[in-house]
Amino acid sequence: MAFGNDYGIRKSIIKCILVSLIFGTIAGIFFSINSNFIVSVCFHGKAGNSIVYLISVALPMIAISSSISGYFTAVRRVYKSIIANVFEYIAKIIITIFLLKKYLPSGNIEYICFALILGDVLSEVCSFTYNIFVLVFDLDKHIGKNRLLNHNSFLYRIFRILLPVAFTSYIRSGLSTLKQLIIPSSLEKNGIDCDKALAEYGTITGMAMPIVMFPATFLNAVSGLLIPEFSRYYVKKDYPKIKEYSHKLIKGAFLFASFLTVIFMIYGNKLGILIYKDATVGSYIKLFAPLIPFMYVDIIVDSILKGLDAQVNVLYINIIDLLISISFIFFFVPLYGIKGFIASIFISEIINFSLSLKKLLNLENEWK
Repeated sequence: MAFGNDYGIRKSIIKCILVSLIFGTIAGIFFSINSNFIVSVCFHGKAGNSIVYLISVALPMIAISSSISGYFTAVRRVYKSIIANVFEYIAKIIITIFLLKKYLPSGNIEYICFALILGDVLSEVCSFTYNIFVLVFDLDKHIGKNRLLNHNSFLYRIFRILLPVAFTSYIRSGLSTLKQLIIPSSLEKNGIDCDKALAEYGTITGMAMPIVMFPATFLNAVSGLLIPEFSRYYVKKDYPKIKEYSHKLIKGAFLFASFLTVIFMIYGNKLGILIYKDATVGSYIKLFAPLIPFMYVDIIVDSILKGLDAQVNVLYINIIDLLISISFIFFFVPLYGIKGFIASIFISEIINFSLSLKKLLNLENEWK
């Protein structure tokens, strides 16, 4: 788009969709083949294979919808992706409520899980159908057929980004899953009862942290728009503008996060009682409040780095963060219990932020 290559836009999105379909289908087949292992090891036999099969069916559609969403962000018509997301969530709410009313009275956890996943899959079908129709009309309306022959190595350029990102993402996803699995067992080794360990873990990750990270929804929306903008400046080698805008964005994110830190420190307990009727949640909100500037600024820095073709570095940093976090959980949580888990969150987030900011500063130094 930066070079006015309309033909390239058409061809690249079509090839991205085909690649997404192939990879999504392979992933779905892989999940289906290994459904017994997933059910027995990851779900502890509490759910049936049908849930895994449902997820497998949805993966190709999720992959293609992600490509289309990326297209709308890149061409500055992100509102079309937002409409798709809103449509998906409304469909998910309506379908899930209907299914839960049918299966919840049974008290069977497998049926209830099936209802939840089926609601997700059907909403993905709705979103996928909408995305396909809107993409076709958008290409016909907005994208011409101007062609620049020196910018048509599409598959090479796609795979140059896709393969390292996919590979490191799989590692990150595996490490993240391992992290979630060892936290309850590490808490048990500290002498905490299994149910209590899961309750403590759920209070932090499922109740306190969502409140702390909720205002980041605004930053996440902004950060998604930053990637194509910084990409344009990067391909044009407009380094002064990259520096100017990155510094302004980081300062703005820091001020926003600092304001929220003060608010959560003052009103954390009241929020815990108001939302969950639980003062313990409020104490955790106050505890994690000083971490907000590190987490929020890191969201912006990561998006800038992705726009500067450093997405693989971002994933490497996330992998380092997870390895440190897992090591800390494995060795210190059995000794210090929930305090060790809280310390692991602080250490991993600060290290992630520091490495990301260092990478951005190194890039800026290379442009001098």
